[in-house]
Amino acid sequence: MTLIAIGTAGIVWLILLAIVVACAAIYATNYRKVGPNEVLIVSGGIKRQVTEDDGTTRMVGYKMRIGGGSFVMPFIQSAQVLPLEIYTVTVKAHDALTKNGIQLNAVGLAQIKVGSSEGEIRMAAEQFLGRGSSAIKEVTNQVLEGLLRAYLGSETVEDVFQKRDEFNARIAKEAGVETTKMGLELISFTLIEISDDHGYIQALGKPQIAAVKRDAEIAEAETDKETVVKTAESRMAGDVARLKAETEVAKANRDFEVARAGYAAEVNQKKAAADMAYELERQKEAGTLKEEELAVKIIERTKMIELEELEIKRKEKELQATVEKTANARQKQVQTEATAEAFRLEAEAKGRAKAARLDAEAAADGVRMQGEAEADAMQRKAEAYAGYNQAAVYEMLFKILPEMARAVAEPLSKVDKMVVIDSGTDSDGASKVTGQVSKVLSQVPSVIEAISGIDITKLGESLKGAATKPAATKPAAKKTTGKGD
Repeated sequence: MTLIAIGTAGIVWLILLAIVVACAAIYATNYRKVGPNEVLIVSGGIKRQVTEDDGTTRMVGYKMRIGGGSFVMPFIQSAQVLPLEIYTVTVKAHDALTKNGIQLNAVGLAQIKVGSSEGEIRMAAEQFLGRGSSAIKEVTNQVLEGLLRAYLGSETVEDVFQKRDEFNARIAKEAGVETTKMGLELISFTLIEISDDHGYIQALGKPQIAAVKRDAEIAEAETDKETVVKTAESRMAGDVARLKAETEVAKANRDFEVARAGYAAEVNQKKAAADMAYELERQKEAGTLKEEELAVKIIERTKMIELEELEIKRKEKELQATVEKTANARQKQVQTEATAEAFRLEAEAKGRAKAARLDAEAAADGVRMQGEAEADAMQRKAEAYAGYNQAAVYEMLFKILPEMARAVAEPLSKVDKMVVIDSGTDSDGASKVTGQVSKVLSQVPSVIEAISGIDITKLGESLKGAATKPAATKPAAKKTTGKGD
């Protein structure tokens, strides 16, 4: 019983703990917080009485929290956020008519926000909650554009320019009354640009600009006139004083020139005498100097000729020492190398020829031995076919000939590179190699005749004569067929 009681109590405590955790989670999930520049509007639930700014009371079904947070009952209440930040609205009035019928393009800049009092916040929430900041900007733009067009129509263009501060204040005051009815607060309004498409505003400034330019030109002309008069008077007084001074200077110059001319005549006389004596002496010295210069040039030319001759001899010797000796040495080197290469090639050719002959003799021995074996076999065949023994020998002989030629030429196929140097003394240097091969091949009939006793030359002539006779070809064909069988 005690254990059952303890188990029941534990379950109850667990259930209570789960309920507490669930309540805390629900509370935390549905607790909404906003910043100091936002208003939390919680709607739904029990209605409450509120007092407006004018003292009237009414019942509303929502509550507000400016900053902070509030619990939103699930399934019963809903929460929305109304921002209290400042919005900048650009107001444009295109082709707005003024009092004197001029079309103007005006651009104004306004700062707007939701009012700070609870009544203004409730009024703004009832009209703009859920529509966002774009709705606040749009409504404010429409109100300000209408007021801007109305005030432009009640003023002339000159008044708008001259009383811009007053114009801005009137717009801001009237627009503030209109926006307050919507729970909004107009912080400021400024007319930042006024223009027209017909050049009226530009024409307004032209008379003032022309008058200013005219007055400036007149003042400049007066100043120039006074400057010219005073300059002329000063120049005249200066010219008079200058002429007087120049007259005195001319008199002094005259007296000075007369005295200087007398002194100069006396000086020139003595100077002429001195110049004549100097010129005579200079001519004598120049003649002596010319003679010495000619003698020096003659010596220089002589030395230059001797120097050029020595240089020519030096270059000739240098050419002999460098070019001719080098060419002779190179010629001897080339001749020596060519002789050595020719000797090497000749020795290699002789060695290859000897090797070819040895190979040919060895091949001939092999052929001879094979021929003896085959001859024995042919002899036995000949005993059976007495009429065809000579044809069998010829057949064996002609089968051996290509093998012997291949064995003789095979050493040449193993040569990777062959250099032939013609020294100019022997025109057969390039043909010695192939000549050796031809010489070895020419010895093949003699070898065959020595081995088999058959003269290939006579055999070829007899076969050539027999080929022209039809009756002679029939036994050969029969012999070949019989051998194949």
